[in-house]
Amino acid sequence: MLKLSKHEKIIVYALLLIYSVMIIVPFFMMVMNSFKTMRGIFLKPFSMPSQFVFQNYVDAWNKAQIGTAYMNSALIASTSVIGIIILSSMLAYAISRYQFPFRRQLFVYTLLGLALPARLAIIPIYIFMRNLNLINTRIGLIIIYVSLGIPFSMFLLKIFIDAVPIEIEESARIDGANPWKIFWNIIIPLIKPGIAVVSIINFVNIWNDFFFPLIFINSKSKATVTLSVMMFQGEYISSWNLLFAGLTLAMAPMLILFLIFSKQFIGGMTQGAIK
Repeated sequence: MLKLSKHEKIIVYALLLIYSVMIIVPFFMMVMNSFKTMRGIFLKPFSMPSQFVFQNYVDAWNKAQIGTAYMNSALIASTSVIGIIILSSMLAYAISRYQFPFRRQLFVYTLLGLALPARLAIIPIYIFMRNLNLINTRIGLIIIYVSLGIPFSMFLLKIFIDAVPIEIEESARIDGANPWKIFWNIIIPLIKPGIAVVSIINFVNIWNDFFFPLIFINSKSKATVTLSVMMFQGEYISSWNLLFAGLTLAMAPMLILFLIFSKQFIGGMTQGAIK
């Protein structure tokens, strides 16, 4: 284990403190301003609200139809995560355990998805989705998110699968287990920490994404949370009080999710780093 001197610890803790302040202060200001009127935001943007205006949340919920947006985001994010877990775990297992032609090339090709941002290819992606009649559909977004999530998920899950002793699989084969049964009954339970990390990271990224819903969704009934909230920001005027309230509502589920699964997330990341 790496040991730090007293001065090195002070520097590390100071940097962590600065980073924490940079992250926490904007969120705190957003929540505080969500309880103010427009006049209160412009007069005292950095102070506590003199009077808490809870009506902002009611108006933001109703005008942006955040209830419907919650269901759309939850459906798209959860379905995408399930697809990412299934496909990336199967791909990671195949690359980790089997020898076949172009195995290394397939691994490198998949990892290129981490190096090449999909936003650079938005025009070909849009044309492809248009030809498949998937514009303004939830399944179109799901396909995009699954494709974007596979490279990182496959890479992380392969690390966990590589750490599983091969002797366990050999014993299962002696007992008559086929490859499919070994994968689902042995490998998947042993890499649950990695699956937890992959699930949380992808779910949060999909929930918070604004770019792809903006491009591919043009119906309010299919809009995600981030897309619905942005209706309060216009070209000439913005309802900042409702925008901050909507952003707080959009952030709340992810904050709750992380607080519930933080132990699994930190444990999975720690195990992945050790492996």
